[in-house]
Amino acid sequence: MIDGVEVRDLRVNADERGHLVEVFREDWELYDPEPAMAYYSMTYPGVIRAWHRHIRGQVDHFTCPSGRIKIGIYDDREGSPTFGEVETYVVGEHEQRLVRIPGACWHGFKAIGDTPAILMNFPTNLYDYDDPDEERLPHDTDEIPLDWEADPHG
Repeated sequence: MIDGVEVRDLRVNADERGHLVEVFREDWELYDPEPAMAYYSMTYPGVIRAWHRHIRGQVDHFTCPSGRIKIGIYDDREGSPTFGEVETYVVGEHEQRLVRIPGACWHGFKAIGDTPAILMNFPTNLYDYDDPDEERLPHDTDEIPLDWEADPHG
């Protein structure tokens, strides 16, 4: 596992009415530091939202309550014990998990399956509209060894 990345299986409380999933609890050590805000985005099937990273210490916490996504994370942090590693995680309807992503790692996701996906994020920094904390690369960059189309999970 990439240094600083953590994955938590989320408890699904299901009955005949549907289900309830806790996505944030202050007693989870996973949220360290604690989130400063929360947002969700909707992504159409097959769309790739990658790559970006944060340079001011932000940590992201991704989950997908509806639809399915494949999260990609690439560690190019100098001095990291997992420098050069790439990981993917499938998260969503049948795999309710929360993924903690060190913001300095390149990360992004692809909506997989036949329905739109909802990504929820609990970042540790407030979004600065005038000076956003992010660097971007195209999803098909040669700088990151992940082919979103060739990966067998979506």
